[in-house]
Amino acid sequence: MCMNVLDLYKDIKVKDGDFLVFACSYGPDSMALFKTLLEYRKSHDVVLVCAHVNHDKRRESAKEKEDLEEFCKKNNVIFEYMKINGYGDDNFHNEARNIRYQFFDDVVKKYNAKYLFTAHHGDDLMETILMRIARGSTLRGYSGFKKLVKMDGYYIYRPFIGLTKDELLDYCHKNKIPYAIDKSNFSSVYTRNRYRKEVLPFLKSEDKDIHKKYLKFSNVLSDADDFIEEEAGKAINRVVKDNKLYIDRYLEINKFLKRIILEKFISSFYQDDLMLINDKHLDLIESLINSKKSNAKVNLPNDVEVVKSYNTLSIRRNPTLLSSYEIEISKDVMLPNGHKLELLDSVKGNSNNIIKLSSKEVTLPLIVRTRKLGDVMAIKGGGHKKIKDIFIDSKISTSDRDLWPIVVDSRGHIVFVPGLKKSKFDKTNNEFYDIILRYE
Repeated sequence: MCMNVLDLYKDIKVKDGDFLVFACSYGPDSMALFKTLLEYRKSHDVVLVCAHVNHDKRRESAKEKEDLEEFCKKNNVIFEYMKINGYGDDNFHNEARNIRYQFFDDVVKKYNAKYLFTAHHGDDLMETILMRIARGSTLRGYSGFKKLVKMDGYYIYRPFIGLTKDELLDYCHKNKIPYAIDKSNFSSVYTRNRYRKEVLPFLKSEDKDIHKKYLKFSNVLSDADDFIEEEAGKAINRVVKDNKLYIDRYLEINKFLKRIILEKFISSFYQDDLMLINDKHLDLIESLINSKKSNAKVNLPNDVEVVKSYNTLSIRRNPTLLSSYEIEISKDVMLPNGHKLELLDSVKGNSNNIIKLSSKEVTLPLIVRTRKLGDVMAIKGGGHKKIKDIFIDSKISTSDRDLWPIVVDSRGHIVFVPGLKKSKFDKTNNEFYDIILRYE
């Protein structure tokens, strides 16, 4: 294969001195990625950072780590490494993926990089599309994955999406690039491997360029999904308010948009794990909406439940499985009760959902937690009030009180009971404040 490296990276925008982070397992795909980035560095003043994860599932992993680290030193590439010491989830692949991508996210942000490069290729895209068609998915899910994906402050970039596994192996052999083979990739225990061994060879025998057809299919679905997302965004503003879906309004909209709205409604609880949700789960929610019962609920993966109460639908963590939480507020926080706390630069209005604070008077970081016995807040206007009495005055049910957010500073001073009451620390527009919190 004759690979034009500059063509592979023509869509990225870098400047001199930028750090480029790439995920590398020491397999042939990621080592081909390593080599192309070394070639790219010859014409661009960039710093390469190799991010490697040892899943600790094979005896060979330690040796592969050593070989990769040595290869990095030889080529003046920064080596970042983590070893996964244990797994708690029954779904090994899902848990490993989550841990891996959290590590990659940390490395990208450590170096303030603009891109995370991965070695996903055309065969991977075909396998993903086929698997999702077989199990059922969303329109976005059926499209597989994109070449460029916007993340929180950076992009994931997949330069090999138009190439095949064989082309990458050929590139490695011609350039004498070292790599190791993970023998578990040949095991038929894993679903993806069965597609890789049995389905893809048949498709390629029918058309050697079949991967290009799948890439076109992926792009068409992705573009269609972008358009539908725009329309769904308009519809969801009519249907969802204050994190509640209003059933009467939902029933009036287009049938296709209904599914999209349900996906968007639950996406904040799953984010990049939305693949855990399939047609069966959406059908359960539809049945809940159409049920004649005024009060009912359905359970979703990861201890999430969707609750129907008369004309509204809400989503939350199962309160019987989560009795308390404590979260540092360093960015927007999705809360277990289905609401969220947002850090804003500016805001209009002055309801009990918004508080303005001065960092000169509260001790950072701010923390959101569940109530504790004896909680008391110095309220705006003077005096003190028990949090228990605030709940009673606001007619908050006992079950809702257990997960209701309480915002405190690092000294333990209660500064905000979101949606209900503000503390003495709340500032008016005419006073100095540099922190704005909004509860939604």
